[in-house]
Amino acid sequence: MEQDEILKAIKMPDLEREEYIEQAYFFAAFRERMEDGHPAQEILGRIGEELLSTTNLPRAVSYMHAESKLSGLVGPAMKMMAHYFTPFQTFVMMKAEAETGRFDFSQALLILEREARYRFDGASRAGMFVYQFETISRNRLGYREGLSAMSRDDLFDEDWSDFIKTLLARLGDVDFADLIFIRSLYYLNERRRKSAEYEPKFPILFGEKEGKIARAHRGRDPSLLFMALQRQLGYPEVPRPRRSTEAESKLLQLEQRVLLLENRLKIMDNEIHGQELDLNQLMIKPSETAGVPAGWGKKVQVDSTPALGRELSGSSGESEKWDFQYPPMS
Repeated sequence: MEQDEILKAIKMPDLEREEYIEQAYFFAAFRERMEDGHPAQEILGRIGEELLSTTNLPRAVSYMHAESKLSGLVGPAMKMMAHYFTPFQTFVMMKAEAETGRFDFSQALLILEREARYRFDGASRAGMFVYQFETISRNRLGYREGLSAMSRDDLFDEDWSDFIKTLLARLGDVDFADLIFIRSLYYLNERRRKSAEYEPKFPILFGEKEGKIARAHRGRDPSLLFMALQRQLGYPEVPRPRRSTEAESKLLQLEQRVLLLENRLKIMDNEIHGQELDLNQLMIKPSETAGVPAGWGKKVQVDSTPALGRELSGSSGESEKWDFQYPPMS
């Protein structure tokens, strides 16, 4: 059996409460310090000293630090420590570090922080299932890999694991509220009121309250069901991706325009001094922008006049004329 297959077959043992307390602190501190601009390797190298030495987390963080120096990632280290981190924790972290994904790293750390807090507060299987499932669906992380990681969590027994594995084939065909409703104690009681001899075909996984809430949300947006479960039963709330404000959007647009002006000045400076054009000077580096420029990949129409009287298509679709004028280039 290959290494990946061995790791996939491992189910994480249930950890002590103090381990989850330290995990919640670690994910929270990691996120806050990264948002303050500290490098990830520097954070991993120092935060181990703050963690409770009687737990296994300091050693896990030390291994993550070593892996980050080697590959720049922490997900592979978490995958190798399947005896400590849950498969779902590893799945979330690796999705955040994927080159092709748009899943924010700070968002992933906040998700893991709330999950760890819910675990040390006494997580229920139904509550953890809803939290993890909403995380996958809201952030579009991929149901196949996500449900596979969920089913290997030791919090879920064999009945729960079988239920999670069958979801992939039923999602899209059956309403999510119905999936909860028909596996709830509320549904069982309703059927037994009509027939006292009724026996369910599948194990009952959800309580009466979950079933009642699910029935009220049949045919409605699943996000409404998630919010109702959070309000009524205290399930943890999945953090929502932060939307940029109007001021932030205008700041990004201003930053992009300044970069374009700098590139024009570099071209003019090279022509004035008779130097060859170095295209590396015009390349936009990741460190020079806070995100993908608006209109990236769109064709820019330039006037034939030598002055910089050019129109750009803004984010609103309306043409915007620059007020800056430069002398004609000889």
